[in-house]
Amino acid sequence: MQRFFPILQWLPHYKKKFFAKDLVAGLTVGIILIPQGMAYAMIAGLPPVYGLYASLFPLLMYVVLGTSRQLAVGPVAMDSLLVAAGLGALSIIGIENYIAMAILLAFLVGAIQFMLGVFRMGFLVNFMSKPVISGFTSAAALIIMFSQLKHLLGTHIEGNNQFHKLMFNAFQKIPETNAYDFAIGAIGIIFIILLRKWNKRIPAILVAVVLGILGTYFLELEHMGIKLVGVIPKGLPSFNMPEFSMQNVKDLWPIALTLALIGYLEAISIGKAIEENSNEETINPNQELIALGASNMVGSFFQSFPITASFSRSAINSEVGVKTPIASVISIIMVVITLLFLTPLLYYLPNAVLASIIMVSVFGLIDVGYAKVLWKHRKDEFVVLLVTFLLTLFVGIKEGILVGVLFSLLLMVYRTSKPHFAVLGNIKKSDYYKNVNRFGDEVVIRKDLLIVRFDSQLYFGNTSFFKQQLLKHIESKGNALKGVILNAEAINYIDSTAAKMLVKVIQEIHGKGLQFYVAGAIGPTRDVIFSSGIVDVLHQEHLFVQTKEAVAYFDNPEEVSSIHGKVARQNLNSGN
Repeated sequence: MQRFFPILQWLPHYKKKFFAKDLVAGLTVGIILIPQGMAYAMIAGLPPVYGLYASLFPLLMYVVLGTSRQLAVGPVAMDSLLVAAGLGALSIIGIENYIAMAILLAFLVGAIQFMLGVFRMGFLVNFMSKPVISGFTSAAALIIMFSQLKHLLGTHIEGNNQFHKLMFNAFQKIPETNAYDFAIGAIGIIFIILLRKWNKRIPAILVAVVLGILGTYFLELEHMGIKLVGVIPKGLPSFNMPEFSMQNVKDLWPIALTLALIGYLEAISIGKAIEENSNEETINPNQELIALGASNMVGSFFQSFPITASFSRSAINSEVGVKTPIASVISIIMVVITLLFLTPLLYYLPNAVLASIIMVSVFGLIDVGYAKVLWKHRKDEFVVLLVTFLLTLFVGIKEGILVGVLFSLLLMVYRTSKPHFAVLGNIKKSDYYKNVNRFGDEVVIRKDLLIVRFDSQLYFGNTSFFKQQLLKHIESKGNALKGVILNAEAINYIDSTAAKMLVKVIQEIHGKGLQFYVAGAIGPTRDVIFSSGIVDVLHQEHLFVQTKEAVAYFDNPEEVSSIHGKVARQNLNSGN
């Protein structure tokens, strides 16, 4: 039961001394969660109250099923943008239908995550490399920021998930700018930035919300034409089944799959980063999929849109020193109190204040530093980042992610097709054999012996490269060459295509009157050597545990003791 319900692992051992830090963390996160949730609902194209709905039952489900003690889940900017981008591409008429589709999307995201967790498919997110995520995140952050211009300018601007079109639409509406909305938004941005720099402990977002409400009420700015949050339904969300139809599911599944994987990747990345700082490892990747999936599915029954882990709120938990998910329960209680008693106060909250919160919050997602590092040290990965960034920014979010993942996979395939191929030499006065290009005068290079190392698995994609490199170095040695040793320490697998190639290459080398030896092959590789017929042309006595043994046998095959050969073969058979 503890494996399926992680709450049973920590709740029975809860100590009173934990409550103080859990209380502080819960109150702090709750204070930030309320305005953030409303702001992120606006990013998703939903009424602000749905951000509060998404901060209730999803959080409760994660408390029961989640494995991280410090992760704070709920509405986040990235997922909200993906919701807006995905639903914005569909022909949805009316806000009611839009809300219904967002709720159905939450259920589909949860169902995908839950099934991936049940079938232990968490490894799929490994195909989304850091350059792809960084490029996508930076572009998405820009789109999020500039999508808030309609609230900052106080005018209607047609939304778009393509940056250039969004900017063009905004530029056309500049003459219609409401000066009061613009002033409130600009002051809000400056105020939050300066207050955070002055003292990070002060909840700048909450202070901005309170001042925005008080300023609007006492200065009667409502009569100046500024856009307000307005009436927020009082009370908790009711239980309702998402509105299913095959056509809606067909329309939503691509964006649901994208959200499921990205949401899970965000949660795992944030959770692992926090664990490194706390030196406490509790996260189970597949259980996290189940927890997030259940949170999204149950949340959809109570009018929630897709949620995942929040970096900013999780960081607060970590800084405060939260001990258990009881902190999330306290945050939930604060949201419940807000929905039951405080919604009339939020009527006077300007949309421009929420826009300023969003713009400041997502600015930190733009990771210029990582791009600079890649440009300096890994230009191939910088290209992946740049392609993902540009496609996400100017073509579309889904397209940017898809092409970025494909591009990074192609880069991986290209690297494995042409891996590192090294010629080795003996380090003087030692038993070590190292790359002759790296150690220069420290190595002894023999004319009669070629020792090479292939730093990858041998498979159909790199067999031609292996054969070409090996024969090239054999030819470069000339007539003095008598033997070839393959150091196979880095070859962890040989597929059927590579096995056939290796048989032909060994036969070709033997045809040149040369001897061929294999040294350092690990257990799985030796299994293939014996099962694929390679050993028939290589001969078992030409298999060695270490390169120095192969060299000794090459130099004096008659003088190598039978005991030495027997020990070597025993080591080979035992997997040592």
